[in-house]
Amino acid sequence: MISIEEVKAFLEQFNIKAQVFGILFRDDRQKNRKTLLELDITQMQRELIVKSLLPQDYVEGPVIDVLNKEGEMWVFGKDVKEREVYIKITLGYENGQTICISFHIAEHPLVYPFK
Repeated sequence: MISIEEVKAFLEQFNIKAQVFGILFRDDRQKNRKTLLELDITQMQRELIVKSLLPQDYVEGPVIDVLNKEGEMWVFGKDVKEREVYIKITLGYENGQTICISFHIAEHPLVYPFK
């Protein structure tokens, strides 16, 4: 079982790296694009939501990304305009952008171990 301190350390590392290199959002995924329209939020608002994640928003991880080989993935959830949003992020490659693989309305209720 992961500790809340480990989640906090990951989020700090993610946000520092995102400040330097930015966040690459996987907008090639239709459900990610559709969520922006459905929630009526801008790309900038989405970025602020990801940067505002707290350890209490943690759902799962780290999970190894065997498909894209982009390192460890971490899953979080956040209420946005009264909808639960599923957010999957990774630190990405060394000296490169952080990556938001998923940012879409949750397909099932999420469980938050630290809430």
